[in-house]
Amino acid sequence: MISDDRVSVFSSENRANIPVYPLDVFTPTDLGNAQIQGGTTRLPAVALEVLVLLDGHATVGDVEQRARHIPPEALRNLFRSLLSSGLVRAATIEESAGLDFSAFFDAAPGAEPSHGASESAQREATEGEPQLERHGYYVSIARQAVKVRKLEPGARLSVLVVEDDTDMANLVSRLLEKEGFEVEVASCRDEILARLRRVPAPDAVILDVMLPDVNGFDVLQRLKSHPALKIVPVIMLTADAKRESVMRGLVGGADGYITKPFERSVLVEGVKAVLGIAGEDHPPH
Repeated sequence: MISDDRVSVFSSENRANIPVYPLDVFTPTDLGNAQIQGGTTRLPAVALEVLVLLDGHATVGDVEQRARHIPPEALRNLFRSLLSSGLVRAATIEESAGLDFSAFFDAAPGAEPSHGASESAQREATEGEPQLERHGYYVSIARQAVKVRKLEPGARLSVLVVEDDTDMANLVSRLLEKEGFEVEVASCRDEILARLRRVPAPDAVILDVMLPDVNGFDVLQRLKSHPALKIVPVIMLTADAKRESVMRGLVGGADGYITKPFERSVLVEGVKAVLGIAGEDHPPH
């Protein structure tokens, strides 16, 4: 690829080692749009071609299908170059899915669960309480049938840890990072919202119940009623293992529970279980 005289953005030595996956969604920055529209650009034709295809909705996989003449690895390298040069950025969930997050916490919570759903949650909470007390984690019956997830080489699953206790957040982060997960931490409403606006969405959320400016069960209900986030597994992290609390979480859509204090193996097993990678011999990286 040729380089711009002002800044060599497509040379291999300047290309950042940025992971790019098929489901990633990118959109041109102001600088990228200027390159598309400008008549004096010196970017390679293939770079301009890809920039034109990026509209904040197309995934990397979509671009691979539409630009079959570019080898997949060369295309991924091109994305890395565009990212490192500031010509593109990750699209937000609002941009990629046409959704509005401005009222995520302000809107009224979703409808109350049906009588049948409440009865089902009550039965499961009764059955799950002994397992939670015995093992320190519990995965909802609805999640136990998840097929084993197969990851692409080099792919890493991401976990959002919602926890306002710095020591606890650091502990959870270290344990999960050792297992190959990418971890981000949010401790309040604004930080939760800022992370949820970005794509891709986290692969799983570990959610504390007691937060400084919002209740974890309220966050759970809003996650599970949001069209773009309801499929994200959520584990409640709580010191309360009573049947009533388990039932409240199940009704709200929680996929699992981890009780405080917990052992390292309990945290890892619980997260892997809700992600469908429980029992694997190798960490997810």
